Amino acid sequence: MTIIAFQGAIILGMIYAIMAVGVFISFRTLDIPDLTVDSSFVTGAAVSAVFCVAGHPWLALPAGFLASAVAGMVTAVLNTHLKIQPLLAGILVMLGLYSVNLRIMGNRANISLLNQPTIFQSLEGTPLADQAEWLIPLALLLLVIGLLYGFLKTRFGFILRGTGDNQQMVRALGVDTSKMILAGMALANGLVGLCGAVLAQYQSYCDISMGVGMVVIGLASVIIGEVIFGIRSLFRRLLAVVLGAIVYRIVIAFALNLGMPSTDLKLVSAIIVTLALSLPVLKAKYFLWQKRRKG
Repeated sequence: MTIIAFQGAIILGMIYAIMAVGVFISFRTLDIPDLTVDSSFVTGAAVSAVFCVAGHPWLALPAGFLASAVAGMVTAVLNTHLKIQPLLAGILVMLGLYSVNLRIMGNRANISLLNQPTIFQSLEGTPLADQAEWLIPLALLLLVIGLLYGFLKTRFGFILRGTGDNQQMVRALGVDTSKMILAGMALANGLVGLCGAVLAQYQSYCDISMGVGMVVIGLASVIIGEVIFGIRSLFRRLLAVVLGAIVYRIVIAFALNLGMPSTDLKLVSAIIVTLALSLPVLKAKYFLWQKRRKG
């Protein structure tokens, strides 16, 4: 793997880590398999592209976050108030967002951001101009992790984490778990949308199909991080998600460097997630086999 490819993988890993943290909140903290991600990612990217064309690249980031957060809230309302299963609620919102995203993009399948202002041009004219493509994602990622860590350490954050672990216990404390799920899903999808907003500006385009498989990428990042780096504390779990996203992008870059067709990457992602999820079972079976062999 060339140095340029390795650096590109790390930069993409830092950007995708923002999405992986969002998936971590829904999948691990709330224990909800949320398929809204595939479309809320595009929502953030679409809003970002529209704002960039209008000349407001930095406003595009909070706008993308808020737009995708609304999508997460809709999924939560379908689940908590209309009693639709979380998986089905995510699918319904994902399908509906396809049309919404097209409307945001002016009924175009893609928007080019070439020759349009982006956040990566913010350091032009400064000594750090050549480092903008990794400094800005790193700064955004550190900001997200710092704010999220502080938030999850608050009383509200503890209750949110408890909602995913044991809803009955949280209800016994007099807390409305529906509101907790609403807030958690909004935050999770907001982070996913923020990732899409940054990625659209980094790649200089937004495409209606760019979110396909994002939930798998997010899950792969979360699981790889947990398996390799552990989950002993909250900070370590968040750090593991970030490092898992970077490792995932390095693995993908390595596979591409070996000549693997880009069309096979989704299959590779699915295999990685399957292996990671089944690792505890495979370990148990291996130890059982070793025990029987010695016995």
